[in-house]
Amino acid sequence: LGHRRIGFLAGRPDLESARLRELGFRQAMSEAGVDVDPELVRVGAYEEATAVAPARELLARRDRPTAVFAANDLSAIATMDVALTLGLAVPGDLSVIGFDNIPESALTTPTLTTIDQPIQLMGQRAVGMLVELMGGGSLGSTPLTLPTRLVVRGSTAPPPVDRGSGQPG
Repeated sequence: LGHRRIGFLAGRPDLESARLRELGFRQAMSEAGVDVDPELVRVGAYEEATAVAPARELLARRDRPTAVFAANDLSAIATMDVALTLGLAVPGDLSVIGFDNIPESALTTPTLTTIDQPIQLMGQRAVGMLVELMGGGSLGSTPLTLPTRLVVRGSTAPPPVDRGSGQPG
């Protein structure tokens, strides 16, 4: 959408899923030709309660981001709540995107743009893998990768125009 100052609210550092989501964020930023500002990266730890303080740190900055990618939907929802308390409009002043597509993401105001992952298929594959292991089989060393898709909803828009320069902020 044209954002150049994009914050990242990471997941729990002890989880592989959090590491991979951050890697994906950094790769996407590189492919888009956008530098990752280390000052705009915080750990939200996958919970609303633990995401509030780091979200506030990002959004209270004088040079705050125009968009935030949260490593899960709960952190994204917390970011939208913090934005509201700071008087920021989502998506007018700040775009927010999450990851997981939990049911609550469709119930927020505005509704949350998110990355959907196939939870049921993940469960089916996990059970299949467990049955294979219980039967004496092995899983091999190839990691299982499942498709994701972007679900565009109401929490994202082009960045606000900087009134001083007339350029996107």
